Amino acid sequence: MTLPNFRKIKIEAYKPGRSFLKKRLNVIKLSANESALGFSPRVKKVLKNKSIKISKYPDGKATELRKLISKKFNCDFNKIICGSGSDEVIQMLCQLFLRTGDEVIVPKYSFLMYRIYASIVGAKVVFSKEKEFKVSVDEIIKKVTKKTKIVFIANPNNPTGTYLSKKELIYLRKKLKSKILLVVDDAYDEYMKDKKYSSGLKIFKNKKNVFILRTFSKIYGIASLRVGWGYGDKKIISELNMIKPPFNVNKIAQLCAIESLKDTKFIRKSFKHNLFWSNKIKNRLEKFNIFCNKVSANFLLLNFNKCSLTANIVEKKLLKKGLILRETKTYGITNCLRLTIGNNLENKLFLKNIEMIFKNV
Repeated sequence: MTLPNFRKIKIEAYKPGRSFLKKRLNVIKLSANESALGFSPRVKKVLKNKSIKISKYPDGKATELRKLISKKFNCDFNKIICGSGSDEVIQMLCQLFLRTGDEVIVPKYSFLMYRIYASIVGAKVVFSKEKEFKVSVDEIIKKVTKKTKIVFIANPNNPTGTYLSKKELIYLRKKLKSKILLVVDDAYDEYMKDKKYSSGLKIFKNKKNVFILRTFSKIYGIASLRVGWGYGDKKIISELNMIKPPFNVNKIAQLCAIESLKDTKFIRKSFKHNLFWSNKIKNRLEKFNIFCNKVSANFLLLNFNKCSLTANIVEKKLLKKGLILRETKTYGITNCLRLTIGNNLENKLFLKNIEMIFKNV
């Protein structure tokens, strides 16, 4: 039999943070920036509700979820689109805006899905240099050409944990040509406390040439259900709805996202937990000359350049104890590890094992 011809896509597939270890049933996964406290008790009630009719298709427009998003974030209902994770919205944006030969600018160390989806549709991915692991507005501007169609920014950035201030983001939009779409990924916004920072949604709510991404996979704790949303000009949203799969966000996911948004008490608790442990872990690690980014999102980039042990050695020792961190070679970053802030027990075990590793060094 003859295999039908298909297009060969020259990309490196996304490699998620490791979840399992051979010969170990119990592992502590601190590799994927998931919620330390899990999900809201309100979500648990949804999952226990046996009266939900899963035999029927969900609302393809996620109407009730979009209404609540609109109310909570004081934004236009008609400028919201929901996706199966914000990944799907990124994919749709690339399908809508990019053609073969177009260029997309992404920071050198940034979320891998921007470059993957851009490459799939045939666009050229151009990397801008970072300065001390921080996105540089000037370096992005240097890379702009007549072929540039989209600039992707995660703020705070994954995997570095660094971020641009409100002033810097506004400056970036001002310096970019008006026809270039600036995509600002607010995935970790709920963890931020710096007064100089502001979310892309707050800054660019009424801008036609800025598109905002949001997710329920981080502080809301429902990563497995895959819910995200995008916010942009009505004309962009209208076109995205033309290419969006008809029932892309399932019913359970929509209901759980709604309850997650309602539980402000749980969100405050998650924020406080993250702030406390981020600072505590950061300070403790400095004792071993392991240095981190300024506390921002729910993860820390651990830099081992001044440490007596390499990131690779520490990672292997932690793996033997069942603790999984994210290697960063996938992102092009050497001698570093990315640590997700876990729950109380997980964080204590991580610090205990770090102490043991360095005890005889």
